[in-house]
Amino acid sequence: MLRQYELVELVKSYDPDADEDALNRAYVFAMKKHGAQLRESGDPYYSHPIEVAGILTKFKLDSASIIAALLHDTVEDTDTTVEEVRQLFGDQVASIVDGLTKLAMIEQKSGNSKQAENFRKLLLAMSEDIRVLLIKLADRLHNMRTLHFCKPEKRMRISKETLDIYAPLAERIGMQEVKSELEEIAFSELHKEAHDSIVARLNFLREQGSNIVPKIIRQLEKDMKDNGIKASVSGREKTPYSIWRKMQQKNASFEQLSDIMAFRIIVDDIGSCYQALGVIHSKYHMIPRRFKDYISTPKPNGYKSIHTGVIGPENTRIEIQIRTTEMHEIAEKGVAAHWAYKQGQRVEGKNFRWIRELLEILEQAQNPEEFLENTKLEMYNDQVFCFTPKGDLIGLPINSTPVDFAYAIHSSVGDSCVGAKINGEIRPLRTILQNGDQVEVLTSKAQHPSTEWERFVVTGKAKAAIRRYVRAHKRDQFITLGQEILERLFKSENLEFSEKGLINVLQNFEADSIDDVYAKVGEGLVTGWDVLKAVYPAYKQSKLEKVVKAIKVPSLKKVLKKGKDKGEPLKIKGLIPGMAVHYAGCCHPLPGDRIVGIVTTGKGVAVHTIDCKLLEKFANEPERWLDIAWGDDAYGETHVGRLKIMLSNEPGALGDLSNLIARCNGNISNLNIVYRTVSYFELLVDIEVKDIKQLSEIIDVLKASKVVSYVARAAQ
Repeated sequence: MLRQYELVELVKSYDPDADEDALNRAYVFAMKKHGAQLRESGDPYYSHPIEVAGILTKFKLDSASIIAALLHDTVEDTDTTVEEVRQLFGDQVASIVDGLTKLAMIEQKSGNSKQAENFRKLLLAMSEDIRVLLIKLADRLHNMRTLHFCKPEKRMRISKETLDIYAPLAERIGMQEVKSELEEIAFSELHKEAHDSIVARLNFLREQGSNIVPKIIRQLEKDMKDNGIKASVSGREKTPYSIWRKMQQKNASFEQLSDIMAFRIIVDDIGSCYQALGVIHSKYHMIPRRFKDYISTPKPNGYKSIHTGVIGPENTRIEIQIRTTEMHEIAEKGVAAHWAYKQGQRVEGKNFRWIRELLEILEQAQNPEEFLENTKLEMYNDQVFCFTPKGDLIGLPINSTPVDFAYAIHSSVGDSCVGAKINGEIRPLRTILQNGDQVEVLTSKAQHPSTEWERFVVTGKAKAAIRRYVRAHKRDQFITLGQEILERLFKSENLEFSEKGLINVLQNFEADSIDDVYAKVGEGLVTGWDVLKAVYPAYKQSKLEKVVKAIKVPSLKKVLKKGKDKGEPLKIKGLIPGMAVHYAGCCHPLPGDRIVGIVTTGKGVAVHTIDCKLLEKFANEPERWLDIAWGDDAYGETHVGRLKIMLSNEPGALGDLSNLIARCNGNISNLNIVYRTVSYFELLVDIEVKDIKQLSEIIDVLKASKVVSYVARAAQ
């Protein structure tokens, strides 16, 4: 554990103007407040914040960050308040500690949404001041270093969270050292056998090539010197986790990887980088598809370097990275390598594009879990670099499409995207983008996001925006439907319907507005009778008889297709985006059947045949019944009809059955043997047909067959 004077000396070694008095006071304050508290290792608890502060000194952070690191657990674990921190150490420190404390409080919660809510809070805090993230990463790094003292279940949970969230965040701000160590510890916990196996192979290669690495370094140094390039050369081994991940991505064995050992050539300026590259490529054979120029096209986190793979000295396949000293500093320390903190400036996270994009996803997400899912997609390494017609660089994950590209430019561009030109040619929106593609997005004010897009987009930002539009559109439909249901129900019971009455009962349904109530009724989360009884508590429900004949219910055409002629046939399929209308699996309705719609919980409208037995369950809920009919276009669609068949148990019987169905242009989509005896099979067969007429023809043909003893339409 760092002693007080050692910590102060470390800070002053790179920042002579640091507030020495405040650093000393913070160190003592943390020790006194945490007092006799112990960690799971048995060490005094105050050793943790001191070590976190020590980690940050390696990245030369300002004294406000170091003080906040010393105090980051005091508000959570002791009687200290944020106001007390503000009075003693100032607004900057108090603000950072407050952001970190909120995170810690969330982390103590239980439940599936804890991790998602924690990450949401982290994003909001770091968007105000990026130092919150830097301290949080140092905090997580020290916790990972002492992870072995925790119970196995906790170790696994923390390791998975580290790989999912914190390591990608460290990569995003360019803190390569922190990222690599977090990944390495988490990997050794989650996949111990794979980790140990790779470590053993690396040790073997290290012993075998103990003389090769120095020889390669000496030869590269000589190559640079012979060409008048001042450079330092070093070799580094890839981490076990990065090797394992590459093996997974490329489905390759350890022996097939060509860049387990990488060599860095560090020069004085950018011109020397390209000069060094010319020397390497002129002397050694370049390995195809192994060249990447991150100087002309930097990574989103600011990383710059030239990467190339060659058959190098000693006839060995190696990777060479060429960069300047400044680039190397940024590559290892990322955001922390910039000296913005030295002057005590507050750096807002919103200045970073990727944080702005995560904030957009946060605004569009329905809940913390969805936000976490989409941001995990957004945070992993960018693999594809494409250009706008103006030459602006857009970094995207691998397998991205023009729709992902459009949303990366701006949400409004994505929402109105109708097509794309890739390298000057019109291409489908689901086209996979390649490195160097120039993409021009074609837009239209009349266009809206399509639910189909979600099937092929890969970025979290695109998925979040599409889901948001679908939810909003669906909600509008549910509001209209719910209002119609309530108006009809109140009228049928001779009661006055007014929005004033609904305002008085909003709390009954955890609703903030009348539209919320309408939407819940339309979606089936709340019944119309629940609302009626809330508005008129003393009212008694009338006795219902023969619901289907007695109750006149609102038509879907009227509710969901306003502006259409009354005589126009109903279009069931596609009424509400996002599967708000579906065919009931109990009766498998087909065009030609008399049908009725039932508003179901969370799934919109279920279409049943009028004689379906399950309708009895809704006899006392007339407000959920909808009077619907098939439209002309429905007869052109393929639907599934279900038959119950008794088939003779003899060779060729099943073949005869399928041939008979095929002759009637039916297609078997599913077949289930319900019961089997020596003499017969009892089958449930799902058949794709156009309408009830075609299914009836199939039934007639099967009845005439000698291998079929019984056939009828199946009913639940």
